[in-house]
Amino acid sequence: MLQFGTASMMLDAVGSRALCVDSDESRNVPGFGKAKSVVVVYASGGQSHIDMWDPKPMAPDHIRGIFNPISTNVPGMQFTDLLPGMAAVADRIKLVRSMSHDDLDHGSATYLSLTGRYHQRISSNPPPHPSDMPTLGSILTRLNNEPRFVHDAIHINGPALVPFYAGPGQFGGLLGGAHDPFLIGDVTEGDTAIPGYDDSVELVPMRLQERLALKDTLDRENSGLFSNAKSKRNARNYAKAMELLASKNVREAFDLSTEKESTRLSYGMNRSGQACLLARRMVEAGVPYINVIFNHSNRGQDREPQDTDWYGWDTHNDIFYALKEQLVPRFDKAVPALLLDLEQRGLLDQTLVVCMGEFGRAPLIAIEENFEGTNPGRKHWARAYSVFFAGAGVKGGGVVGSTDRTGGDVVSQRYGPWDIAATVFNALGIDPHGHYLDPLDRPFEISVGNPIRDLYS
Repeated sequence: MLQFGTASMMLDAVGSRALCVDSDESRNVPGFGKAKSVVVVYASGGQSHIDMWDPKPMAPDHIRGIFNPISTNVPGMQFTDLLPGMAAVADRIKLVRSMSHDDLDHGSATYLSLTGRYHQRISSNPPPHPSDMPTLGSILTRLNNEPRFVHDAIHINGPALVPFYAGPGQFGGLLGGAHDPFLIGDVTEGDTAIPGYDDSVELVPMRLQERLALKDTLDRENSGLFSNAKSKRNARNYAKAMELLASKNVREAFDLSTEKESTRLSYGMNRSGQACLLARRMVEAGVPYINVIFNHSNRGQDREPQDTDWYGWDTHNDIFYALKEQLVPRFDKAVPALLLDLEQRGLLDQTLVVCMGEFGRAPLIAIEENFEGTNPGRKHWARAYSVFFAGAGVKGGGVVGSTDRTGGDVVSQRYGPWDIAATVFNALGIDPHGHYLDPLDRPFEISVGNPIRDLYS
């Protein structure tokens, strides 16, 4: 049986128009409308920028860590020796080392990263709530009256768990469950990434139509049920399932078994790698917004220390082991593979790729007694961290912004998650300062940030 749905507890949207008024000025912003699709690779838990993207070799031992800087294929641009794969594609990316905000816990910082707005309970781990601001993809589905695929927003390898429960910021929120992104979980559970799909049984069109007619008859007899929110969600999920069954092209887009074995191996045969591969297939299928939750738990290693797929970037202790042996090898394989695959297929020029987490890690290396592990790690750090962009007009091979000698503070060109949100909508040809309407016809600004112009210069 096909099963669709998310962990959402959201209100149902009523029939109400969306609203987005582009200003003439928005069309003159660099990067406007350059992307047909956006792929967000979300590294949940907080990557250590000092140990990966922003090495500090001249800092004291208790700050710089054990990894050494290496040259990339861009003169003067250095990563640490954990990232030879990314170093080989540095000319395709624009690295922003000057991200900064004020939220210091995973749940609310994930919300901030995926909605572009602070949660009402800053530095906390709240559950999803119907009054939440919608995730970026949900805003897009609100603005688009004619989806280009089964859904205009797809989250892969989700939801993002904090560390074992879905965090806020990934759902439709105040737009209602109808605008939740289409959720794909573990794509390694079978060749076809559609949840519960069994292609061993195929209904001929006549039998399918007969079943649909029977369902319509039963629905008319029980019309009172659809005043119930859960019934409405079930009806939407059923409609999505039928759309998949009816379209061979849609089903094939989710079928990873059609890929060459060499291609699958190039991404890595793990949850993260195959999720990135499915993201490329979703770009080919025309999906406007794809969010790859690179690691589905921000700190699953506490429960499954022997399972690489469960490792998250929340490395309070044992940071150097976790980065070197569990986290970075699959990241440094899958993400460069995604960039090169998109480029070789002629898709990178029309796809904005964003790689980010919710914050960075602290300059000071120290043991934290309240966490698992016996070797030092780094605390949460939001005052300075790194993200990167590629494709869709982004001028690769450069660095935006800088941090001080310890990596603890931004010293130039400060940006925040709200600016990432504005950049995403700008790339898709949507004025980030336009508005959408919620189910009560209240207007909300699409973004409270500004597109990052430095990406295009």
